[in-house]
This record gives sequence, structure tokens and C-alpha cells, in this order.
Amino acid sequence: MHLTAPATARPGTRDADGMAVASFILGLIGLLVFNIFLGPVAIALAAVALWRGTHRKGRAYLGMGLGVADLLVLLAFMQADNTLSWSF
Repeated sequence: MHLTAPATARPGTRDADGMAVASFILGLIGLLVFNIFLGPVAIALAAVALWRGTHRKGRAYLGMGLGVADLLVLLAFMQADNTLSWSF
């Protein structure tokens, strides 16, 4: 017996959905820690998820927005205390 995926499902969509969720989670965590690393990773994952046609476009856009917010928070704190890192 040969099982195939439905014609409407594209290969890699599940991976793209996972990337969208990962982008959102990493962007959210990046607001608190490692924003210099997690911000760009969240942006890249969101872009790849959107490019691959994720069904979770909202999560991907939120992840991209949070990734940008991570970098803006880092920039604001860098301007405030003239360092590359920040602490509470």
C-alpha cells in the first residue's frame, strides 16, 4: 500500500510552521536576554517561514516584529549606558 500526502499539503509546510512558532518564541525571549543574538535569529526564521509558505503567518509576522523590537531594545540600552550589553 502506497500512502501519499493530500494534494493540498506542500512538503515543508510543517517545517515552516515550526519556524514561525520558533521565531515568535525566540523573539519573545530575546526581549529579556541575548537580544543581540536572538533578535536576528527570530527575524531570519520568520523570513524563511514566510518564504516557505507557512500557515501561521501571524506568528511569523509577530516573530519578525519581536526580533526587530529586540534590536531596538538593545539599541536603546546601548545608547543609555554606552555598552554592548545591558542588565536590570
